[in-house]
Amino acid sequence: MRDGFVRVASATPAIRVADCRHNADAILTLAREASEAGVRLMVTPELCLTGYTCGDLFLQQTLLDRAREELLRIAQEASALDIVLLVGLPVAVQERICNCAAVLYHGRILGIVPKTHIPNYAEFYEKRHFSPGNGPAVLSIGGQEVPFGTDLLFECATLPHFVLGVEICEDLWVPVPPSCVAALAGATLIANLSASDETIAKANYRHTLLRSQSARLICAYVYADAGEGESTTDLVFSGHDLVYENGRLLAESERFGTGWIQADVDLAMLQAERRRQDTFVGPDAQSATPYRRVLFDMPVSALDLARLYPPHPFVPADPAELAERCEEILNIQSAGLAKRLAHARSTSAVGGLSGGLDSTLALMVIVRAFDRLGLDRAGITAVTMPGFGTTDRTYTNAVTLTRCVGAALREIPISEAVLGHFRDIGHDPAVHNTTYENAQARERTQILMDIANQIGGLVVGTGDLSELSLGWATYNGDHMSMYGVNASIPKTLVRHLVKYAASVSPDELRIVLEDIGDTPVSPELLPPDEAGKIAQKTEEIVGPYELHDFFLYYMVRFGFPPAKILRIARIAFADKYDAAAIRRVLELFYRRFFSQQFKRSCLPDGPKVGSVTLSPRGDWRMPSDAVAQIWLDDLENAKLE
Repeated sequence: MRDGFVRVASATPAIRVADCRHNADAILTLAREASEAGVRLMVTPELCLTGYTCGDLFLQQTLLDRAREELLRIAQEASALDIVLLVGLPVAVQERICNCAAVLYHGRILGIVPKTHIPNYAEFYEKRHFSPGNGPAVLSIGGQEVPFGTDLLFECATLPHFVLGVEICEDLWVPVPPSCVAALAGATLIANLSASDETIAKANYRHTLLRSQSARLICAYVYADAGEGESTTDLVFSGHDLVYENGRLLAESERFGTGWIQADVDLAMLQAERRRQDTFVGPDAQSATPYRRVLFDMPVSALDLARLYPPHPFVPADPAELAERCEEILNIQSAGLAKRLAHARSTSAVGGLSGGLDSTLALMVIVRAFDRLGLDRAGITAVTMPGFGTTDRTYTNAVTLTRCVGAALREIPISEAVLGHFRDIGHDPAVHNTTYENAQARERTQILMDIANQIGGLVVGTGDLSELSLGWATYNGDHMSMYGVNASIPKTLVRHLVKYAASVSPDELRIVLEDIGDTPVSPELLPPDEAGKIAQKTEEIVGPYELHDFFLYYMVRFGFPPAKILRIARIAFADKYDAAAIRRVLELFYRRFFSQQFKRSCLPDGPKVGSVTLSPRGDWRMPSDAVAQIWLDDLENAKLE
């Protein structure tokens, strides 16, 4: 549980209107099932102990007394369960009746939270029976002194990320829900006990509310809806249970049924997200109503995560969403470059074109920028610079691509110039070391910069986010440009962007882009193999980019520790890599990420595209001489079984 995961459940029991004993039994049955499955918080619907549709029966003392008796019985019979259980019921408070949520744990009633906003419009007529939640701070129930009020938070002493706030149905639908203040006061989990009748299109609106509220509050939101058994005199309830986390749907029930759904929420991630957004806590938080915190202890146990993690967090799984994302990214990149060209009063751009993925994406962005500005594409100079490792496939693709987009092509072989440089510095060309490789990269960059000076243009960089995270770029070589359009595009997304560009291109251009999309990732700095194919494949050296991109996303975006990243990577890549292989690549990732910061500290300008970027002027500020040891220690101590 050090990782901050808590299993939560939203439950809709099959009830009988005004039959409190039956309803209590139904609640207990679901609670036992959920507890057996490792659930630590279960939320039930509004007034589920009596039924929401009791009408004037709420004014009957008999119903109020029986509801209180059954609440005490639930608390007693659930006392052996390690589960926080929320039960909805009417509670008599002096001369008033309140619509309440009782929070139970280990035989105790931790507190009772009344509904704040009482609807009295359209089909709702609650003010006939219920009053808003104000009154004494403590109620006496069954010999227990129970905290009462809308100012209660329930905090787990053994799981410090677990801080629960409660609101009831209509509370969410008002302009400023109580959960807003609760979250500012520290609640990471919001429970909503609801009886929301079903009407046309209401389910979609319910999703919109929960998605936006959980995202705005950076919280987990557990919503339990009334369902089967409620009176259908005028209304129908669907039991639409939902669990959201920071705008993301984790679990949803089938409507018009009963039972419970579960989800593993990551409370540590929510805390981390709040910490990085300094606007989350500000004047509003300081002036918020003080909350009383009710502490409880919960045993900490291992949780076999049922939560799934997509292996490619930068790449939407849905094809339609992916296409929309790619179009948006290309627009952002080209808009950024267009602004820079216009500001520099330049009608020329220079790009190195290897026939690989990154340089191809950069060229397609340049083309869009020129079209956006109404410039002649002949002002684009694509420079192909064959060297020791260039293959026929990449060379041919570079030439064909340039012709298809209408750019000017310049071919400048670099082998003789590099061999002359080797003679100057006394390097043996037969020694294929870092000097051998980097001399080629720097020669190419020199050529690009000098051509840009010749034609009064800008050198557009090709390096991507994954390469920057690993430092897989030659310092003052391909590391440098006048504007880096790919700087916040991870390698796993670059390939999809190129394939998307192919899908919206004419046939000849589409064919060459598709072949480039299928080309292995390589800097082509070492000679080809005997068959003339690429011999130097980056992923065989540094490991799969899909792993590195996964690690980068969860380290930079959420600040996850190495052991947690290892844990969720094993879930995401369970069918592809074993635990030992993932750990080896993760160790390499941390070593390179820390040692190569000096390259990121002096990056050229480039557009931010997504939520993860390493610009030293924007999202990532890190000393170049920071030490990775404690991260490596955490990884070393992580268990693989």
